[in-house]
Amino acid sequence: MKILTTCIGAYPKPYYVKLPDWFNIPAGPDTADPTRQWESALRELGPDADAIIERGVAEVLNDQIEAGIDIPTDGEVSRENYIHYHCRHLNGFDFTSLTEKVLRNGAYSANLPSIRGPVSPRDLFLANDYVRAMAHSDRSVKITMPGPMTITDTNADLYYNDPAALGADLADALNAEVLSLAAAGCKHIQIDEPLFARKPAEALAYGFDNLQRAFKDCPDDVTRTVHMCCGYPDRLDNPDYPKADQHAYLEIADAIEASTIDAVSLEDAHRHNDLSLLERFRNTTVILGVVAIAKSRVETVAEIRERIHDALAHIDAERLIAAPDCGLGLLGRDLARNKLSNLCEAARSI
Repeated sequence: MKILTTCIGAYPKPYYVKLPDWFNIPAGPDTADPTRQWESALRELGPDADAIIERGVAEVLNDQIEAGIDIPTDGEVSRENYIHYHCRHLNGFDFTSLTEKVLRNGAYSANLPSIRGPVSPRDLFLANDYVRAMAHSDRSVKITMPGPMTITDTNADLYYNDPAALGADLADALNAEVLSLAAAGCKHIQIDEPLFARKPAEALAYGFDNLQRAFKDCPDDVTRTVHMCCGYPDRLDNPDYPKADQHAYLEIADAIEASTIDAVSLEDAHRHNDLSLLERFRNTTVILGVVAIAKSRVETVAEIRERIHDALAHIDAERLIAAPDCGLGLLGRDLARNKLSNLCEAARSI
């Protein structure tokens, strides 16, 4: 039984795609304002912006496919970050008058878009991203989007004052994209909910309900994936950045298994879990992070293979997929390619 491989979402932007994101925000007075930086940079790309972005998507897909990744992503090349890119296509969001907010349990502060009215879809866009990516891939591309709880936490809600109600409207808007992607032929749709690991009580209270609402009526031939990482550092090789509680996965494991989710992505490379956690998933596929995305050291093939072998003592091979912990944006292209190559060689060798 072959161990499949995938990436999670973000990939280092090629040098010629001069769009800022959370991984390369330049120093200066607007450092805390990546949304406005992104708008300015997009204008500077000019009339060739679409062609430049497509060239970048083709490059990052080629990198993943050359490394041997079975389920690649489009690298989120066109996004300033995986959250606000989506919010630009929704009614109710104000990207002009931003609001300062402290995020991720005090990890950092940022000027964020403000929610000033009812949230609803304004235009559907992810199916176009999927079609663009598939023009440069010989294998099915996974498309990612932020989850309701994570969007709620990473914007300033000045209208609902009720995260569950806001999450429900966001879920309906996400569901429109899910169904559009499925109709376009996308077989791997991933919703990112790192907030589930940071706020497990809220995830259990209403987060899973809204997550399943986002996947409502998703066809059975589409793999419904959810990514739950534990947090990014502010820079590469920072060992002390804030992380979600290591026990959070245990708190929500049964809810994951009871949900309509087909596959859950869990971080393991930066901070190993007790792999008996995997035994809680009797039907759910686990995408296990076996490559660290915030460390410049490249894991050896033997190390990765050993961790996969350890995992296989707790889960069936057909329900285990090997991956990096999270997006690869901090690493730069060379490190990302080296880590993916070793990841795929280790998976093939089992």
